[in-house]
Amino acid sequence: MKFGFKTVAAAAALTFAAIAGTTIAGESAQAGEVLDRVMAKKKLVMATDPAYPPQSFQDEDGNYKGFDIDVGQEIAKRLGAELEFVAPAWDIITAGNWGGRWDISVGSMTPTAERAKVLVFPAVYYYTPASFAVHQDSKASSHADLNGKKIGVCGGCTYDSYLQKNLMIDAEGAPPFEYVVDAGEIRTYETDTNAFDDLRLGDGVRLDAALSALPTIQEAIKSGYPLKVMGDPVFYEPLSVAVDKGDAEFAAKLSETVEAMRKDGTLGKLSEKWYGIDLTSAKTM
Repeated sequence: MKFGFKTVAAAAALTFAAIAGTTIAGESAQAGEVLDRVMAKKKLVMATDPAYPPQSFQDEDGNYKGFDIDVGQEIAKRLGAELEFVAPAWDIITAGNWGGRWDISVGSMTPTAERAKVLVFPAVYYYTPASFAVHQDSKASSHADLNGKKIGVCGGCTYDSYLQKNLMIDAEGAPPFEYVVDAGEIRTYETDTNAFDDLRLGDGVRLDAALSALPTIQEAIKSGYPLKVMGDPVFYEPLSVAVDKGDAEFAAKLSETVEAMRKDGTLGKLSEKWYGIDLTSAKTM
């Protein structure tokens, strides 16, 4: 896979422009509040998606697994805390103003300027391509064949923005992209997996295509979904840890922690475990 990003530090430059400590309606954290609470209670509450493999999912026993889960577990371990999971809808996570309901999102979130109005992005931890998936019986052979079609995406995510043609990936070093598909209808879902569930019913039955992270599509195919990848990736995303505004100390601690995980090779090993390739360093792309 060809990514072409600059350094991780450059990609994360957006994050600390928003760490000035702005609060929202008096409900965001005060300086040091979240970090103090996490360290005192020895508990880190992480928002995640229970149906977004291989990033995050629940096994048959209800245990959370996946790349994002392992990254969150390692962050909690280095903070000396136990990790607890909650699973709010994606649009609720990206809306910010969490009110202390959870402390962190390790959820493959793209650090855009619009999201930085309500969230802080302390650390980019990996990069991923966005691709279209179609049913294996689809006759579509190019992106142009998807023009005017029904396409499914997770509501409020960057794939939704891409189809709406208002996507802004503002992290420095992210490569330029073009809008190559004019969707006839955009159908939004709570998670990518829900879109895949409709697409698996047959070509054009409910959907003609879905747009998601390439590793997520590949994992669905590996799990038996009758899908195939359509064409080359349409854009590439830096993915970041996210926290609510208001606690610069907590954001700085997370930045330091993730960078240590990168330098000692832990992040790379976790990426290879779940993707078979190190997606965590721009130098390898």
